[in-house]
Amino acid sequence: MHVSDPGAANPAVSFRSVSKHYSSARGSVHALDDVSFDIAAGEFFGLLGPNGAGKTTLISVLAGLSRASSGQVLVHGHDVVTDYAAARRSLGIVPQELVFDPFFTVRETLQIQSGYFGARADPRANDAWIDELLENLGLADKADANTRQLSGGMKRRVLVAQALVHRPPVIVLDEPTAGVDVELRQTLWQFIARLNKEGHTVLLTTHYLEEAEALCGRLAMLKHGRVVALDRTSALLAGRASTMLRFKLDTPLPLTLQANARVTGRIVQIKTRNAAEVESVLATLRAAGGQPEDLEIGRADLEDVFLEIMHGVPEHGLSQLPMPVSV
Repeated sequence: MHVSDPGAANPAVSFRSVSKHYSSARGSVHALDDVSFDIAAGEFFGLLGPNGAGKTTLISVLAGLSRASSGQVLVHGHDVVTDYAAARRSLGIVPQELVFDPFFTVRETLQIQSGYFGARADPRANDAWIDELLENLGLADKADANTRQLSGGMKRRVLVAQALVHRPPVIVLDEPTAGVDVELRQTLWQFIARLNKEGHTVLLTTHYLEEAEALCGRLAMLKHGRVVALDRTSALLAGRASTMLRFKLDTPLPLTLQANARVTGRIVQIKTRNAAEVESVLATLRAAGGQPEDLEIGRADLEDVFLEIMHGVPEHGLSQLPMPVSV
């Protein structure tokens, strides 16, 4: 079934029954299995899933770096296989890997990249845009530095600038802030949010779920190559709204609480449905001699929703989904 946004008459990106199969010694591997959804023009859309869920494979098919076994992908109506040049001009992709040419300065790298898309036809306008990119991504003082001299964080900034240098209407960010400092994250999101407000469509994959919750209006979640949730971010949070009891604990958590708890170091989070369950948890802790510190009661966040969906979805098939796939 093809799931689309009713308001998106002409979607920026359309995945139509996309499947990708690989052959291996153990048989056929289904990296993508009948993935279908649309991303409306101007959306800030998140693509989430655990490692191996198929996110990067789907981005590779979108970018033309890998060909789907079946199905179709369109970018502003251009098929990524049969109309590759037009589709690629509409895309600006920031990959996970750090890829750079060690023989050019940052400015030269951006000028060469823009030339691939014909942006150098108007050198003055193109150079002005490059200056704006350098300034907004904190690269202005590195413009004449050789790329091999840059730190990993600076190289990632250059990758972002390369993806944007031809002013693509669709921006694809594949784990753009993995392993980078807080300053780059803030700089990047401020600039990307500005471009989104100006009409650019953004597709983001990330393991930092607080970023996805803050930035993305809609989300799709993949597991084992299949879409297991697709909805507005607010609806996903509201549909699984629950009270989260959070506290710090220096003693072992009682066995009766461990099944429903998420423990990160000293921090314990337990989902509760009402005040009676909160009191029951605290009574169990007291009976076991536990002394919770920094006790907080809050709402479930996207990480809680993500874990619940991932743990509740069977490995094959969607018939037992605890929530409908909807927009």
